[in-house]
Amino acid sequence: EMLAQMVELAREFGLFLICDEIYAHICYNGAETCHLSEVLGDVPAISMRGISKEFPWPGARCGWIEMLNRNGDKDFTEYCRALINSKMMEVCSTTLPQMAVPPIMGDERYPAHLRMRAGVFEKRANEAYDAFSAVDGVSVNKVQGALYFPVVFDHGALNSNQTLPIENATVRARVEEIVKGVPNDKRFVYYLMGSAGICVTPLSGFHSRLDGFRITLLQNDDEIRRNTLKRLAGAIKDYLAS
Repeated sequence: EMLAQMVELAREFGLFLICDEIYAHICYNGAETCHLSEVLGDVPAISMRGISKEFPWPGARCGWIEMLNRNGDKDFTEYCRALINSKMMEVCSTTLPQMAVPPIMGDERYPAHLRMRAGVFEKRANEAYDAFSAVDGVSVNKVQGALYFPVVFDHGALNSNQTLPIENATVRARVEEIVKGVPNDKRFVYYLMGSAGICVTPLSGFHSRLDGFRITLLQNDDEIRRNTLKRLAGAIKDYLAS
């Protein structure tokens, strides 16, 4: 319904849409994907796609855009032509991934691969949910797609005096220097890195008004991943209690 409403707004005001569908096939926990093309009708649009989140091919960074209803609007037609002309001036080609896309995506086994991959991230996302849902002072939801898991601190849970013990004196001095004047969630991230050696991304780095952080679900080693979640949960408790 939400995509359909966006399409109607674009139709009403004579706009074209740009939709990032790089995670279109990585959804789980009951969620389903609706491609923009399914509800687009005659509205012009660009869908951004790629292989980096679907293929088990590290380093094969190949993306593309799909121009939908390209000839339905004069300005949009000209815009698409300008994009193509600009790309033709580049000298770096992803020839090998481009050649591989049709036989891989056209293979009858590919849908099963996508389901398997989504299942992997569903399992890891639910592990993260179980690890953090029992921690006082933070809130989490079961995510339904992509490769990330956000953790939000309760309102007022963080302050500029909280710390974690850092054994290395040089690291401790450096952390104490760089946390001066930073957002509270970023302060936690620096202390976490200096104390536990765990790197996460503060939500303030995404222009969020919520204090929190984001982790990835990419660690393939089950033991390392679960141990990291356990240590991270413990570090949150210690930090909030400091």
